[in-house]
Amino acid sequence: MIEALQLLSVWTIPVAVALLPLIGYVRGVRVYEAFCEGAKEGFHTAVAILPYLVAMFVAIGIFRASGAFEMIIGHVSWVTELVGAPPEVLPLALLRPLSGSGALGYLSDLLKEHGPDSLIGLIASTMQGSTETTFYVLTVYFGAVGVTRARHSVAVGLLADLVGFVASIYVVLRVFSGG
Repeated sequence: MIEALQLLSVWTIPVAVALLPLIGYVRGVRVYEAFCEGAKEGFHTAVAILPYLVAMFVAIGIFRASGAFEMIIGHVSWVTELVGAPPEVLPLALLRPLSGSGALGYLSDLLKEHGPDSLIGLIASTMQGSTETTFYVLTVYFGAVGVTRARHSVAVGLLADLVGFVASIYVVLRVFSGG
């Protein structure tokens, strides 16, 4: 069974890449022209969201360089102690909604320092996979379609991230430490 799943895993993307143009051709779609039109739209979308990305990256850089990030961590580190999680994962919880690359860099540092099989590594990895880069997503996608009022989306996105963080801690502590 495992060998069949591995074989399926290896061949899924190549088969899809071969089948999709073939199906389009059989249905009379001008596949190459449709692909070029989609690439053209993708380029225009990338150009349209570029100012939003630059603004977000500048804001994140200012936030981290100012020391505000470390100050916030110092004031809320009691939260991780309250739930029994290692305090080393708190920066990841605060960074993940802001920056996927920043969160991935911090996760990489945690894994190098503590190891992927440590409690810190397991919680941090689970957090990384259970949450979203909320502000990045809202900036890019809402900016691309011109949404200007995102108040409720921000609240719901951050609530979903909070649930992901708490669930990550709870599940890893229950499964891997018997607590």
